[in-house]
Amino acid sequence: VQLQASGGGLVQAGGSLRLSCVASGRTESIGGMGWLRQAPGKDREFVAAISWSGYNTYYAAVVKGRFTVSRDNDKNTVYLQMTNLKPDDTAVYYCAADPSAFNVRIGRCNYWGQGTQVTVSS
Repeated sequence: VQLQASGGGLVQAGGSLRLSCVASGRTESIGGMGWLRQAPGKDREFVAAISWSGYNTYYAAVVKGRFTVSRDNDKNTVYLQMTNLKPDDTAVYYCAADPSAFNVRIGRCNYWGQGTQVTVSS
């Protein structure tokens, strides 16, 4: 499975961005999908995950209410809509996938994308 993320960029605090991640290859092996991020000098942290059905979604406390994860299985794509962005959201955002959404939540994913930079200016 290959994951290709896009949509990062530079935005002012309070602004919005939408990240996309397209999966290709053996996509039938994918259950959960989601996003993790890594800021400079910090460990990678969980952001959001979604189950295969889309019925179950999970968020880190620091983004809940501001970020929304969704997916389109017909397009093998997961999205992260980010609103009310803050400078602390600045990080490289990684798309991840795994047979289990739980594994995405704990960062033990079989599949990783290349990362897309999100920079939020104050």
